[in-house]
Order: sequence, then C-alpha cells, then structure tokens
Amino acid sequence: MNSAATTPELDAAREALARVYGFKAFRPGQEEILNAVFAGEDVLAVMPTGSGKSLLYQLPAICRPGLTIVVSPLIALMRDQVRQLRGYGIAAGALNSSNGGAENMSVERAIVERRLRLVFVAPERFALPGLVDLCKRGGANLLAIDEAHCISQWGHDFRPEYLALREIAEDLGGIQTLAVTATADEPTRNEIADKLFSRKPHVFLHSFDRPNLRLAMRRKNNAIRQLAAFIEQRRGDSGIIYCGSRKRTEKIAEALAAIGHRAIAYHAGLDQELRSARQDEFQQADGVVVVATVAFGMGIDKPDVRFVCHADLPQSVEAYYQEIGRAGRDGLPADTLTLWGEDDIAWRRKQILDSEAPTSRKRIEERKLEGLIALCETPRCRRQTLLAAFGEASKPCGNCDVCGGEMKLFNGKVEAQKVMSAILRTSGRFFAHHIANILAGTATDSIRRHAHDKIKTFGVGADRSPAEWRSIFHQLHASEMIEQDLEDDGRWHLTETGERVLKGEADAPLRIDGGQKPRTEERMRVARPAADGLSVGAQSLFAALKAKRLELAKAERQPAYVVFADRSLIDMASLRPRDADEMRSVHGVGEAKFARYGAIFLEVIRRHGDGMR
Repeated sequence: MNSAATTPELDAAREALARVYGFKAFRPGQEEILNAVFAGEDVLAVMPTGSGKSLLYQLPAICRPGLTIVVSPLIALMRDQVRQLRGYGIAAGALNSSNGGAENMSVERAIVERRLRLVFVAPERFALPGLVDLCKRGGANLLAIDEAHCISQWGHDFRPEYLALREIAEDLGGIQTLAVTATADEPTRNEIADKLFSRKPHVFLHSFDRPNLRLAMRRKNNAIRQLAAFIEQRRGDSGIIYCGSRKRTEKIAEALAAIGHRAIAYHAGLDQELRSARQDEFQQADGVVVVATVAFGMGIDKPDVRFVCHADLPQSVEAYYQEIGRAGRDGLPADTLTLWGEDDIAWRRKQILDSEAPTSRKRIEERKLEGLIALCETPRCRRQTLLAAFGEASKPCGNCDVCGGEMKLFNGKVEAQKVMSAILRTSGRFFAHHIANILAGTATDSIRRHAHDKIKTFGVGADRSPAEWRSIFHQLHASEMIEQDLEDDGRWHLTETGERVLKGEADAPLRIDGGQKPRTEERMRVARPAADGLSVGAQSLFAALKAKRLELAKAERQPAYVVFADRSLIDMASLRPRDADEMRSVHGVGEAKFARYGAIFLEVIRRHGDGMR
C-alpha cells in the first residue's frame, strides 16, 4: 500500500499514534498491515523485534469498538504490556494465575461491562470453562496471537497449547485473527498458516534486519574473561548473558559480581518467588546484567537492553536471532557477542544424535546446526550471513565484527578447491566433520567403511588439522560457495560461485584464524552509546532526566521505561522543551504521559538550564 494512501480507519490510527503514544509516524510495514486488519482480513505478520508489532493489535483496539483478546505466552510479558498500556491511558487487563482471585474477578467484570479494550490471556487459560463465553459477552472481535512461532512443533519455543487456538477462534464465532512473530523461516510460516488459521491469511513478511544491533562472534578462550572485558565497556548498561546450563549462570554471575557488576543469575531451578524478584530487578533498575538460561526469554519487554551475549553456542540460528532481538528494542545502538567453541558444537551434535526424533528430523536439525556454525565461521559480513539464513539478500552492513576489520582474511582458493573436490568425490552426502577427516588424512571407521581412504583427495590437506578444515568447510557454506539441496535429502553441491572458484576463475576470501586455537582476546569494538550524539551539556541533562525517571519508577514500583523510554529522554535532552507544546513534540510523549509526567520533566530541564548559566 502506498504510504500516502488513507482510509478513515488509518486516519484514526494516525491520530491515536500521535495522541496516545506520542509517535510522529508509523514504522516501516505497520501501515499496510493495519490497513489489512481494518479491512477485516486474517493476518500473519512476520516483523523483526523492535519494529512495533504490538501496535498492530493495540491501534485497532483503540480505534474501533469491541474487545481485542491477546494471547501471550508468558505472564511476565502480559504484566508488562498491561502496565505500559495503562500508562498510555488505555483500558487493558490480564487474566492469569498470578493474579489474586479478586483481581481476576475485577477484570472479568470489566469485560462483561465492556469497559476493556484489550485483555491478555495465556493459551492455557482457554482450557478453563467459561472464558470463551465471557469474551463473547465482552464483544470480542479480534484474536491477536503474540509470539505465533510457538505453534511450530519443531521450533525453539514450541508451546503445545498454541495448537488449540484455531479451534478457539472458531468457538469465538470465527473471530478475525492476527498472528505476529519475529522468528519464522518459510517452513515455520507455512506451519503457522496451516495450523492457526481456518481462512487463508494475508501474510506480510518484512525484513529481518535489525541495523541498530552490532553483531560479533568469537571463539571461546576464557569465557568469563572475554565476557568481563566486553561488558566493562558497557558498565552501567542493562544486558543479558545467555548460558547453556544453570550451573554456568551461577558461576558467571558470581564472577562478574566479584568485579563490581550488578550481575544476577536466572534459571528454572530457582523458586518462582526468587525468579520473579530477579526479573523485576532487571526490569525496574538500570545497569543490571542478568546471566540466564533461555528460561529468561520471551517475557522480556525491556526496550533499553544495551547488550546481549551468549556464553555458549545458541540452539539454532532462529534461537540466536530471537535472543539477540531482546537488545535495542528502542531502536538505539546495542551490542551482541556470541562465544562458541568445538565443545559446544560436539555437545549440540550429540544432543541431535541421541534424541528420539525420527531420522528425517535429525537431518533437519543437523542442517540447522550447519547453518549456525556457518554464521559463527563466516568470513563475510555477519549480517549478510544471518539474513541469508532467512532467505533475505543484503549488502555488507558496516556494523559487525567482520565489516569492522576484526577478522583477518586470506585468499583461500586452493583450500576451497580441496574441500569442493572432496564434496564432489563423495557425492555431497557427508557433512563437514567427515570431509575434514578425508582432507586431513584421518582414517576414521566411517572413512574406512565408505572406502574414502582410497579416494584421490584423502590426505591432500594433511598440513592442516581436521578442525581447520571444518572451519573452511563452514566458511564456504557461509560464503554461498557450497549449499545443501533441501529437495535431495540435504545433499551438498557447489553453487555458481563455487564452480568459478573450483575452475580457478574467482578467489575465495577466508578467515586466517579458522579452526585455530583462539589468541588472547583483544579489546573489541562496541556500538556507540545510546546518548553518544549529544553534546556534553545535553549528556549532563540526560543523566539528570534518567535520575528523575528512576526516582519516579521506584516510587510507583514499575520499570523505568514505563515512565519514559531512553529515546524520549534523549529527545528531551537534545530539544530542551520549554513549555507544554514543545514537550508534546518529544518522541513518546502522548496525552496520558504528558498529563502525568510532563510538568515534572519540564522542571528538571528548567533547573538544569539554570544550573548551566
């Protein structure tokens, strides 16, 4: 849809965007999706984290009568969204097991009396009798499913309760359905469309790119030391470090706390009360680093997370994308760092082989692992490689460790030719581990069983270790010189680019450190601080505004970003509004926020100006 086009519904949505949220314009993709929702279509929207997916169901709820039911996977996420909506002056509530009986009864009464615009529920809640009838009485006209990828049985966040949502939509009278997610490759999108919708949905697929995130990966050396060096450059910022085990979260949190960071561990082994307290601490305070398992996941709606690290290899490219997406949701610069090693890969491969999944599923998981390793090993732009995994072409980003010149490259044309020759001589049926052993001349049982110790390429790369050859194999995959044929059981074959390299018609840039033992970690580049573009005086004002925000948030027992996001405070520090009209022009200052906090922050700005004279 042309951005200049308009309808009465979109006009109302634009007005609400400015009046309620204090936003001047729609973000890319929102307008055309809203147009489809207002037209009554069922919609599946795949958009990156931080692109404003929640507005796709919040604005229709504001602009037209009726009740919007939002299915959300986690109680913490519901709680935060309800708190933010109420802060904007929108009538919203949640029905969940963490509420007291009186609170749930109050929400139910508001639904019956049609005083609510949105109600948040977990999918499990529909198993209780009476909820469907209650929603019907409340005038439900839109069922919005957040984190819709949870319906995929082979996804990283599968929730079996999501499989019942299609039937629930039908029980609600064939209600209009909107599903949103940030993480859905083509098979997952097809699965969502098939299992969630009784009518064919209008599918919107927008770029997966998060240009404000700086992407970096490193081979493990000393993970605690590497992480400590990384976050030292972000001291005072909020961040998340993901770990592969509960024990590891405790160890890393203790080590970081010992050197002065406000670091806390979070995992499913802690009792519910302690988990809730630690999540609240992270949400409500600045500068907290949570060291967590993936149990600390979708419930995070904190917009000012400035870094996400992985102390261990993520489960998949999709999981990696979902997890780093918790950084920089406010659109300001944020950092990511993933540490990985051969032990991580071996453990993940063992998990796949030891699982009870059918052979066909294990092949899919192996293919996903190959894609993740390729992302770790890539000699080209990290973002290009990541987006390619979702079928999206892009140019070098200039905002990753590879584009930043942190990886040394060499012309590996001869090495690439050896790998490709081994692939061709084994009919493309074997993964990197097997090909690496062939080239290094390592006669394993598998090599002998397939008589691959007799082929011409056996041992031609004995000057390199199997680990180095595995790295080169994955670099060729990341560089799109070799690829798997999904229609032929994942068989490897050469791409057009690979054919040119094999014939000697093109070079093959590879990383010089591939497969080698990591060196002592050098100081890494990080993204520019969120307020880095401000003058010295404006940075001082920004600090004063943050202090006032924290004071208010503590008094109200709510996260600081519910008062105002960092982006709003940066705008205030830059524009220095002097009166009500100028304050209303600040990003994120809608009517309700201005009525509640406008005068307070105008006074901070005035006092700071007096102090500068």
